[in-house]
Amino acid sequence: MSTAARRAQWRDLVERRLPDAARPDWPVRLDHCFARILLDHACGGPWRDHVRPPAHANLPLDQLETAIVLGEAVLAGQADLALLNRRSLAWRGKIATAPVPDALREGDLTLRRWRPDDGAPFAALNADPAVMAYFPRPRTEAESAVEAGLCDRRFVADGFGPWAVERDGRFVGFVGAFRIMQAMPFPGGARIGDTIELGWRLARDAWGHGLATRAARLTLADLAGRCGIRAVVAYTAQGNDRSRAVMERLGMVPAGTFPHPAVPDGPLRTHCLYRLEPAEVSA
Repeated sequence: MSTAARRAQWRDLVERRLPDAARPDWPVRLDHCFARILLDHACGGPWRDHVRPPAHANLPLDQLETAIVLGEAVLAGQADLALLNRRSLAWRGKIATAPVPDALREGDLTLRRWRPDDGAPFAALNADPAVMAYFPRPRTEAESAVEAGLCDRRFVADGFGPWAVERDGRFVGFVGAFRIMQAMPFPGGARIGDTIELGWRLARDAWGHGLATRAARLTLADLAGRCGIRAVVAYTAQGNDRSRAVMERLGMVPAGTFPHPAVPDGPLRTHCLYRLEPAEVSA
């Protein structure tokens, strides 16, 4: 499909198909409201902070594709429009949100919200081939900056997210939980936003000290106690024995494999899925 045709499809989706399909229980019914919700999710925050209007002409095609897929999921009943609207309004400061602690602490370990000075060490972590061995490729500095911003904005949208991890006052990566905002090909993963993932990424010199396990336990305790979330999943490429060992130390149970839709065909595409239901951290 040509670029012009895809952009025309977007306009038809938000200007005609979604308003025509609006149900009494949907929180919005007008075309600009549907556009706001979908564009905010494609950008990971208020869309005007990321792209100049009109969005249908200026949004990068990969983000436009994300917005279209999400809109189609709403029409198919595979995404909760009320949840999407709440996240959009939270990003825009239009609704009150529950307070989020500044940090979680245990001994020399601190899980905290992200800061601007995390950018450089996070970019270095994402450029390390060893750290990124089970990802399709290392990330550029610009990609790392975008990812860090998205990580922190998840706390605004959901009340939880990937915490920046400090050990002895030094940033060493992230550990936390995040709402999966794409359909995933495993049981229970088809409905966008329903599944909570536990994940981590630490600098190489932080490996081998049990930090991922300790930080994940802090995260799980916070999720259960403050957010009432007691079921999570985690997954990684099939050969990543180090991450799978962390999942098992947390008491997570293997739940099969699946082809990760964001990973190209090749040895990294098959991922191992683990579940924790309810989220009870093993001793």
